Amino acid sequence: MADLLLIVESAWASIRAHALRSLLTVLGIVIGVASVIAVVSVFQGMAASITDQFAGLGANNLTVRSETSFDDQLQGRRSRISLEDYQRLVDGLPGVGEVSPSFNVMGDHGGTVHAGRADTFTRVIASSPAYQHSRQVYPRLGRFITAADNDSRRRVCVIGEKLRSKLELPADPVGQYIRIGSEWCKVVGLMEERGEVFGFSQDDFVLMPFATGLALVKDASQVDLSIDVQVADTAEMDAVKDRIDALLRQSRLRGGSQGGDFRVETAEQLGDSLKSIIHLVSMVFAGIVGVSLLVGGIGIMNIMLVSVTERTREIGICKALGATRQAILLQFLSEAALLSAIGGVIGVVLGYAGGLLASLVIPGLPPATVPWWTVVLSVLFSAAVGVVFGTIPAAKAAGLDPIDALRYE
Repeated sequence: MADLLLIVESAWASIRAHALRSLLTVLGIVIGVASVIAVVSVFQGMAASITDQFAGLGANNLTVRSETSFDDQLQGRRSRISLEDYQRLVDGLPGVGEVSPSFNVMGDHGGTVHAGRADTFTRVIASSPAYQHSRQVYPRLGRFITAADNDSRRRVCVIGEKLRSKLELPADPVGQYIRIGSEWCKVVGLMEERGEVFGFSQDDFVLMPFATGLALVKDASQVDLSIDVQVADTAEMDAVKDRIDALLRQSRLRGGSQGGDFRVETAEQLGDSLKSIIHLVSMVFAGIVGVSLLVGGIGIMNIMLVSVTERTREIGICKALGATRQAILLQFLSEAALLSAIGGVIGVVLGYAGGLLASLVIPGLPPATVPWWTVVLSVLFSAAVGVVFGTIPAAKAAGLDPIDALRYE
């Protein structure tokens, strides 16, 4: 143990003696580790934000939505959850809580709404009064849409804070009118502000009664619904999910469909699906920028080879005084590993700072998060790179003949 500490101390002394060269040597490692940490921290922050967003939807919610395969998309076909599917669920799911349908009135990408001389592009959603409970969104001013609004197809709506600002409406917009398409709707509520996710505002929308939305579309048979089902007893989640699956498959097979063009998910599963995509993308990016670690490793090998050449006489003296081949090998390996580990630590600090700066500069980007395992893995991997690429110079130093080394000029 004492010999190992002595070797590490000697390696540290050598690094300090050539501080500038050592800094330039580890620059590749620093850049590589910093890039990996910055990328992972940003994407981990996104994953944590998704977890928080979907945690608010509740553990007793099921979401039914259509799913179009890639082949069908290429052929211009699109799956839909229809009004008939919704009615089948309402009739075939006794004992559950609310069954809340919703759809985009002006298409998936939204449409233009007007207020006075101002106009803007936004999402227009039609849903039931249960939407506020299933999605955990509540009015800050005024009220939410009611069953009476839906039954009489009233031209009323609630809006988000971002839309209120874009339409230049008063701080309290209740009672104001906005035009959606060719219809004027009275604002009856302003929703609580929820901020942005990945640069997309959660407060830029109009929400109207479900029946009103159906009256505004050209062909109600072409709407694609998303249905939220609240299950009274969480222990029955799997049973209700299987029942929904069976009802929709039966309905769609009768209509000539394959029956698998929809998905039934819990809020947790929805979040996991998005997180898995984010983790995959983050690993791809980390792998790409991680190539710079290999470049840094090659730089360490080159500098260590130069160091062996410069210290040939020193190695010869050490061997003449009794230093073993193993001791020489460990000294140069420890120097390479220590250099890489120092670069790894500096890279972690710079990488986290870069991720934090990105989250502050880019609007809507969640705060950067660096898991402890990423830090440990980065430092260990960088040290391993030093050992791997330091093996050849260390072996060259250990294999020098003492007599030839002492004669080296």
